[in-house]
Amino acid sequence: MKSKYFKAIPEFLQSKRKILTCESANELCAKVVKYTRSDSKQGEGNEGKKWFWPLVKCVTVRVPNKPLLQHVTLVDLPGNGDCNKSRDQMWKGILGDCSTVWIVTEINRAASEKEAWEILESVSSLIGNGGECQQIHFICTKSDLLDDSDDLSSADVHDLITERNVQATDAIKKEFNKRSRNRKHFTDDSFKVFTVSSKEFLKENYLSPEETEIPKLQRFLQDLNDCHSETVNYVNRAHRILSLIQGAISRGVDSKKGEVCEELERNMNLQLDNVRKEMEDTYTAFKKCLDDGVEKSKCSYGEKLKNFLYDGKNGGAFYNLLKCVVENGGVYKPKKGKPINLNMKLASCLIDSIGAEFRKTFPNEVKCGAFSGVINRFTLNTDSLIEEYQNAELQLRFLKTEEEKIKAKLNRIIQKQMKKVYSSLTETVENIMEEGYKKALAFTAEDTLYNMRETIENHVHSKKDMFEQAKNTMLEKLHDLMVYVLETLEKTMKESIGLSFTAEECLLPDVSTELKMVKKYYDLLVGTPDDEI
Repeated sequence: MKSKYFKAIPEFLQSKRKILTCESANELCAKVVKYTRSDSKQGEGNEGKKWFWPLVKCVTVRVPNKPLLQHVTLVDLPGNGDCNKSRDQMWKGILGDCSTVWIVTEINRAASEKEAWEILESVSSLIGNGGECQQIHFICTKSDLLDDSDDLSSADVHDLITERNVQATDAIKKEFNKRSRNRKHFTDDSFKVFTVSSKEFLKENYLSPEETEIPKLQRFLQDLNDCHSETVNYVNRAHRILSLIQGAISRGVDSKKGEVCEELERNMNLQLDNVRKEMEDTYTAFKKCLDDGVEKSKCSYGEKLKNFLYDGKNGGAFYNLLKCVVENGGVYKPKKGKPINLNMKLASCLIDSIGAEFRKTFPNEVKCGAFSGVINRFTLNTDSLIEEYQNAELQLRFLKTEEEKIKAKLNRIIQKQMKKVYSSLTETVENIMEEGYKKALAFTAEDTLYNMRETIENHVHSKKDMFEQAKNTMLEKLHDLMVYVLETLEKTMKESIGLSFTAEECLLPDVSTELKMVKKYYDLLVGTPDDEI
């Protein structure tokens, strides 16, 4: 590629970020439009003809001096993915990482917005069992707009707006409850509706700021901004290190060191046994569910293929659709209507069979914890040991923070890896079907539609053991995750116990004053609500 074509964006050839610094929102919009839009009519003159959107992976906007958005990232994504395969993979990855999904639409068509509901249904498994989404917010905008309101009093307009907001909220919740696919992944508590008006929030003509529900969204974002926890963790790390240093030079535990270590190792082994038992039960439950899914898949895949390939579908329109499906590895996203995923159709019985057990094992609610919370419950019982071995208090406090640190780390790893476990079912089917799609795509002469159908059918019939393979792949990934968690937990705690009671005092400074000060701040932070930091 010649550099003369990239004078306006030389960073593209250097694989670097292009940074735009602006003083106002209007200036930023004018500069960024060529990187975010594909419609050349948006620009004017020669500058308007240079559109770089197809080359852009993502655009990041940083807003200065906004504490509300500290530690919070808002991501604006195309509702139904992207026709470009690499961008679509990025879309799936980002969507799967979101803790909350906002669906934004105008209030006058929110409940009947077919596209919005189709999008939600198509991504429910991606953000539910296959993601980290804890809440879905359906945000209805322009709630202040009313027809024929000029002759009404302010009080009447207020009443009409609030009445319509209530009706819209009820209608949307009813629509959500009607859709079984959504209900499989999300409960009533995780689905919320907001009826908002930015105009009324700023001007207060008819509604109070609270009635616009924008303050509710602001409070939600503030809760996501976990600044308090970040501060606590920072101080806790300092407290942990100072405790280890001061404990090493105090030497008050030497006479009881062996006894304390024995107690700690006994507690650790008991706790590891609990973790191991829970994981074994999980593996058994997964296998039972997947065995049932394999049998249902073998009995139903023929009917699923027939419904997709035939069922009154003939002519050039269906040929073009089927060609798009096989060209894209079994997946096609039309501009209008529901996305088509033949791989997911074939794997649907397996996915349904494991759904409830997967949600139980890997809940998206962080407080619940994976594997029935057994990782969160893991403890060396250091608090009770501190009462018995007071001379070892500093070392035991260090161990407690190490324990909390490794549990938090493992929970983050589990949260990431569980998505790979869940997606393995569809991915295995997709990989096995790839050869069949390539064969079907090769036909060009007469009877192409007939040959494509026959080829796909014959390929599935010859590879019907793919359901067993998909089951085994999921179980293998689950087993690997459990082994990693157990081994990491055991290794880390053993090393921490050894470090706590074998650290040498030579050349270590006396940090008793610093330890006392840090402990004071730590105790203060632990007892302080987030909004008082």
